[in-house]
Amino acid sequence: MEFQVINPSGYPDWDALLLRSGDASFFHTAAWARVLEETYGFKPNYFALIEAECFSLLMPMMEVNSPLKGKKGVSLPFTDRCAPHALRPELLKAAVHRAVGHGEKHGWKSIEWRDNEYCAEGACPWETYHVHDIDLHNTEMGLFAKLSATNRRNIKKAVRERLTVRMGRSMDFMKSFYRLNCLTRKRHGLPPQPFVFFKRVFEHIISKDLGLVFCAYHAGRTIAASVFFHFGTKALFKYGASEMRHQDLRPNNLLMWEALKWYQDGGYETMSLGRTELNNPGLLQYKRTWGAKESVLNYFRYDVRKRGYLGKRPDRSEFYRNLFKRTPPSVLRVVGRLFYKHVG
Repeated sequence: MEFQVINPSGYPDWDALLLRSGDASFFHTAAWARVLEETYGFKPNYFALIEAECFSLLMPMMEVNSPLKGKKGVSLPFTDRCAPHALRPELLKAAVHRAVGHGEKHGWKSIEWRDNEYCAEGACPWETYHVHDIDLHNTEMGLFAKLSATNRRNIKKAVRERLTVRMGRSMDFMKSFYRLNCLTRKRHGLPPQPFVFFKRVFEHIISKDLGLVFCAYHAGRTIAASVFFHFGTKALFKYGASEMRHQDLRPNNLLMWEALKWYQDGGYETMSLGRTELNNPGLLQYKRTWGAKESVLNYFRYDVRKRGYLGKRPDRSEFYRNLFKRTPPSVLRVVGRLFYKHVG
């Protein structure tokens, strides 16, 4: 079989092909490929087999070429989960083999797959996360009943405190989110993504009706905001940010609840809450309050030169988080502009 290596950004009617093929997520879209390519210079290498005007196999991949770390393939950078679309198991096995050969030819040091389906027998996960998915096949009352008692109380408290939530697709909404995102990333010990990244998100996703920004307000001030993406019948929560001093008003609970209702009313079937690190019990507990299905997500990294899967990734995150928490916001923004294009 002959796989094509495609850049979806220039492929006519790519998203229509995805929808015809079924089982596609937002991260398979041409819009997401454009955001990553234009922001960070990553090179799309999507391995595909097209039969009868549908994908029989699709394995998204991007080349990350860093002067600091060399070349690698990632499926996909800055993507919580990137499952393959494969009609038959042997197609996926052949595509993985094709990707390894492609990596050898183009000087890749490693290849990283971000989904359990890529697991080779006996391979040790490079990283492990929890993921949470909410089934939207329900009434509003049914959805609310599946929330934890604490979550229901927090939503009611936010309403009593006269918080309001609005959703929008304007750059003003995106700028409101970005202000809060810079504060939140510093609080968590992380550099913020460069603003140009969110500008590209706005241009290719939000303004094209593939995403929304929800903002929570108190006394006329934006105190929390979240970015959601959607494609087909699937929605996902991608980014969230808020002011710490207003956490007692529970804006994040009300904001998520209003988003869930909006997507349910729009006929969407699922809402993904994204990945959560195993060492982040606070976020893990928050996501468990939404009545979501919890599952394990493994990433796998293959060393192209040594021709074998790598073991568990060494965890040095605590050192960097403590360092970035003490770094001024202006310096963190510079770090974000310089740093993210090397890591993917």
